[in-house]
Amino acid sequence: MEPEVTYRKIIHIDMDAFYASVEQMDNPELKGKPLAVGGSEVRGVVSAASYEARKFGVRSAMSGIQAKRNCPDLIFVRPRFDRYKEISKQIRKIFHEYTDLVEPLSLDEAYLDVTQNKKGNPSASLIAQEIRKRIFEEVGLTASAGISVNKFVAKIASDYNKPNGQKTVNPEEVETFLENLDIKKFYGIGKVTTDRMYHLGIFTGKDLKSKSKEFLEEHFSKSGLHFYNIVRGIHNSAVKPNRIAKSVAAEHTFNENLTSEIFMVEKLERIAGELENRLKKYNISGKTVTLKIKYSDFTTKTRSKTLPYFISDKGLLLETAKELLFQERMKESVRLLGISLNNLNTEIKKTVVVQLKFEF
Repeated sequence: MEPEVTYRKIIHIDMDAFYASVEQMDNPELKGKPLAVGGSEVRGVVSAASYEARKFGVRSAMSGIQAKRNCPDLIFVRPRFDRYKEISKQIRKIFHEYTDLVEPLSLDEAYLDVTQNKKGNPSASLIAQEIRKRIFEEVGLTASAGISVNKFVAKIASDYNKPNGQKTVNPEEVETFLENLDIKKFYGIGKVTTDRMYHLGIFTGKDLKSKSKEFLEEHFSKSGLHFYNIVRGIHNSAVKPNRIAKSVAAEHTFNENLTSEIFMVEKLERIAGELENRLKKYNISGKTVTLKIKYSDFTTKTRSKTLPYFISDKGLLLETAKELLFQERMKESVRLLGISLNNLNTEIKKTVVVQLKFEF
């Protein structure tokens, strides 16, 4: 007799239009209306959009001007991160009643490993259903869930029946499920890679599966092996409750475009100070400083420098960022500046746990 194969039972919970849904919950006048969190019809970028706004093509990372063009009745509200964190803590408290193996990806989504769980329930699908029901009853928001044997498939499945739905992909269904997907639905395959795959005649998971490991490595380098494995349902990454941050960043979008490096240096000083506060709060330092510049035409450029020692000091962060800023002249006015630090000492200090605040 062949030994019985034991599979992990992984749930990916993803809140539905989280920021926008919180705003609609807290302000009933906004319910049922097209809503964008962040940005404005004059300035800024959309952080999140309600489902009513998404029907008009409004999406996160879209400029407020474009969002308003798509949906003239769009309502803009300022983000309230403290409120989103408060709600997120309530939701995570529910997660931990079922398992300690909870890996948050952001305020509004997380992986749960319920292979062994506190309720003694053998059905991951029923656990996901119960969690979603409790989130709705106790918090007032809807969530979607994907359930499968690994994080990759569960992540894709959670988007399958959105909003307020769930999808289970059983072990024997994994390969067929992936074969039938459009390649752009694969988690981690962005627009650029999708276009490259389309150009190579790879439109579905089945097309991807037909390509040899050598072919994929030739065209996608190190990612080729990853693509070869995931389309076969091979993804062994465990749910990690204490995810180690790979970078810490601070950035700002400005009300008016900056045309002078002098003004940019003033802004970078403030950004470096914010970054220093975050680094010192968690006793983190790093070696690689990256300057992010978003121009008025929305193109984004990054420049990096790796130092021979770890830093977290505002002065050193600022001096390095200034050096990167003056590497070449600005071709356009600048709407956003950011500084990030990676190559962190968290790779050494594995016990450090970091919850980043994302700037929009």
